[in-house]
Amino acid sequence: MAFETKEQVLEKILEQEKPLCPHCGEEMKLWEVPMIAMGDGLGWGTPYLFLCFNDACSLYREGWDHIMDTYAHNASYRCMCYPGTEQFECIPVFSTEGGKGQILDDEVLVAEEALKESIKRGFSILADCYTSKNWVEVLKLLLDPTEPARVRLKAAEMVGDIGEIEVVEPLRSHKFGNNLVVEAVETAVQKIHGRYFTRECPFCAEIIKQRAKICKHCGKDVAGV
Repeated sequence: MAFETKEQVLEKILEQEKPLCPHCGEEMKLWEVPMIAMGDGLGWGTPYLFLCFNDACSLYREGWDHIMDTYAHNASYRCMCYPGTEQFECIPVFSTEGGKGQILDDEVLVAEEALKESIKRGFSILADCYTSKNWVEVLKLLLDPTEPARVRLKAAEMVGDIGEIEVVEPLRSHKFGNNLVVEAVETAVQKIHGRYFTRECPFCAEIIKQRAKICKHCGKDVAGV
């Protein structure tokens, strides 16, 4: 049985028209569900919902009095709709700002789309570089802080497979700022040393042969170190 990823679900939803709230007629907003489950605790059943955030909506406006009179709580309702259906339900909110942090507005969606395109472009470049063994271009992507983390992680893995010994120094000298990328780079460096039977002198950091007993650069005894 195949399961859709969150990204695949979002792509399908973005192809749909946003529903209109049956209580006020306003276009509903795409909303990312929080990690905390509501109701029976079994979860939301979907990573995204549509919610009406119109403060003039009759459901929301009258909900304050209804919940106060019925349950003695200061809360109201927002109308929600399950994507791809005409199933409208109510979700409680406990302040005027309740739920607004999960709204996926147009700017967020544009940024997410740009990130996806950047990742696709980066992976396409890496695929071409791997075929042509162009480790120089792979290194450029890896060192570029504007590239998505997923692209840089893949570049680190790839540079360990096809990079030549000259790549070790720029990798060691660069500050990556991402712990996952740092770990991937360390793995890549060790793979390169393994392919070339080399290591780094613990005293001067220059590259020497694995079986060297005296560093040819600084003259220190490196046997057993």
